[in-house]
Amino acid sequence: MRDIVIIGAGVSGSACAWALGKYHADILVIEKEEDVCCGTSKANSAVVHGGFDAKHGTWMAKLNVKGSRMMETLARDLDVPYNRCGSLVVCLSEADLPRLEALMANGVANGVEGLRIIGREELVSMEPNISDRAVAALWAPTGAIICPFLLNIALAENANQNGVEFRFQTAVTGFERIEGGWRVLTNRGNIETRLVINAAGVYAGQLHNLVSGEKMEIHPTRGDYLLLDKQTGNYVRHTIFTLPDEKGKGVLVSPTVHGNTIVGPTAIPVEDYESTATTAEGLAQVAEKAANTVKNLPVWQVITSFAGLRAKDAGHEFRIGEIGDAPGFIDCAGIESPGLSACPAIGEMVAEIARDKLRLREKAHYITTRKGIVHPGELPFAQRAALVREKPAYGQIVCRCEGVTEGEILDAIHRPLGAKSLDGVKRRVRTGMGRCQGGFCTPRVMEILARELGVPLTEITKTGPDSPMLAGGTGTGEDGT
Repeated sequence: MRDIVIIGAGVSGSACAWALGKYHADILVIEKEEDVCCGTSKANSAVVHGGFDAKHGTWMAKLNVKGSRMMETLARDLDVPYNRCGSLVVCLSEADLPRLEALMANGVANGVEGLRIIGREELVSMEPNISDRAVAALWAPTGAIICPFLLNIALAENANQNGVEFRFQTAVTGFERIEGGWRVLTNRGNIETRLVINAAGVYAGQLHNLVSGEKMEIHPTRGDYLLLDKQTGNYVRHTIFTLPDEKGKGVLVSPTVHGNTIVGPTAIPVEDYESTATTAEGLAQVAEKAANTVKNLPVWQVITSFAGLRAKDAGHEFRIGEIGDAPGFIDCAGIESPGLSACPAIGEMVAEIARDKLRLREKAHYITTRKGIVHPGELPFAQRAALVREKPAYGQIVCRCEGVTEGEILDAIHRPLGAKSLDGVKRRVRTGMGRCQGGFCTPRVMEILARELGVPLTEITKTGPDSPMLAGGTGTGEDGT
C-alpha cells in the first residue's frame, strides 16, 4: 500500500509532491495526461501576484502573500526564470480613486509590503505608454513574473529527485474505501493508498463528489490570451492591471520572462471541461480592454493566441483540507488565480496536513536544488564555445526563432520526467514558441524525438496519444511507412 497518492501533476499537485519530498513516504503522483503541466498550469498569465486583491482573511489571501514571498528563493533554488518587475493597478477616473484606496487598504491588511498609490506624473515616468486616461495607480513592488511551465516542471523534477514517483496517462475512474485508506480506481489498474490528495484542477470537484456527501461545485472558466512578438518586449515594463471588479482582475498587459508581451485574459464560463479553443470574440475583447490601460498597444504583432481554463470554486475560495466525511482524502481544489503565486505555500500546507495525518518523519538529507537545462545562447562566448567543443549538439541550431539547439532538446528528452511529445519539448526549451510557431523546426524536433525515444515518426504526437502529428505513412518506403 502506498502512503500517498496525489491526483494531478499541474502546479498544485507538483507543489504538493515537492513539499512532501522532504518526508519519508512512498508517494505516487498520477496524471491523466502524458506529461506534467498539461492543464490550467500551462495556460495562464505567468504572473506572481503581490496579494493585494484577494479578500482579507481568505486562504487565497494568506497563501498568495506567503507564496509570493517564497517564490524568489524557490525560483533560484530550482533554476526557474523569475523577475520581480512589480505591478501597477491603473485607475482611469478620479471617481474610482476610492476603490483604488480600498484595494490598497485590503493589500496592507493582507500583509503586502511596499504598496503605495502614485499619481499620473510618476506613473507616466514608469510606463510611458500608459493610457492618457490614467489618473493614478497602485504600485506593488513585490509583484513578479515567472515561467509557469518551467516552475511546474521544476517542482515535479525536484520531487522526483527526492523519490516521488510519477505515472502518466493514468485517469481516475473511481474510489473504494478500504481498511486503512483508499483504493484508487484508474484506467491502468487500481492503487491502494493510505492517503489521497485531490489536485485534479477543473476535475477536482467531480473527484470530491465521488467520496463526499458535501458536494463541491467547480466551474471551468475560459481565459483567452494574446502573445506578442519579442519586438514588443519593452513596450511595458511592469505588469499592468485594471481595477478589479466582481468578475476578477480583468485584462492585464505584462512583459514575460522570455521577452514577449502577454495580454489577457477574458473570463468566460464554459460547460466543457476541455474547452480551450479561443474565439474571435474573446480575442477582440482582450485587445479592446487592454487598450483602456495601454495606448497604441501593438496587437498586430501577435504571434499566437491561446486559452486556459480556471477551476473556479462556487465560493471563490481555495478548498484545501481533509474532507470531514471522507477521512484520508485531502482536497486541493478551487485553485484558480492566484494559484500559481500561492503554489509553494499550498504545497507546504497540504504537506503539513499529510505529515500530521500519517505522522511522517522528515528526511535528514533531501535535495533542495535542481539545475535547469543549459541554454548556450545565454552563456558568455568562451563558455559557449567550450560547451560546443565538448558536446557538438549544443552548436546545432534547431529552432531559429528562439535559438534552441539540439543539445537542449536532448536534455529535455532525457532528464528526469523528460519530454515525450512536441509540446513536452516546447514547454521545456521553447521550440516552436517564436515568431514562426514551429513552422521551420517541427520536422527536425520530431526526428530527434523519434530517434531518442526509439519509435517511428508516426508515433510522435503533439501532446499525447490522441494527437498524432502524422496520419498514415511518411512515404519513406514502398508501402508508404
